[in-house]
Amino acid sequence: MIDLPQPTGAELWPPEEAGPAARLHKPWRTLVAVVEVVLAVLAGWAAYACWHNSVASVVTRTDDGAVLESHRYFGGLLAAAIGLGTVAALLLVDAVRQLALAIRARSPQPKA
Repeated sequence: MIDLPQPTGAELWPPEEAGPAARLHKPWRTLVAVVEVVLAVLAGWAAYACWHNSVASVVTRTDDGAVLESHRYFGGLLAAAIGLGTVAALLLVDAVRQLALAIRARSPQPKA
């Protein structure tokens, strides 16, 4: 068995340069959160419209006076409603995250 020295990987990466630390607290994230909430409301409204337009009632009267009622479901609109609802939920979750980063994540103040 040949026993060769194993590389540690330290020489594979360039040395890290000292630069400014990335800030999480950025007030413009509040604007992003507001835009995401507006988009989520629009997606929710579109999901509601798709859901209610995906069902058609068909009423048939027979010769003996019986009334037959059936419902026809359109799968494409149901799928669109579910997809739009999912997009709205994801937008709301990300809006909460953006708002939390805009308000709470401040860099620690240096102690004198």
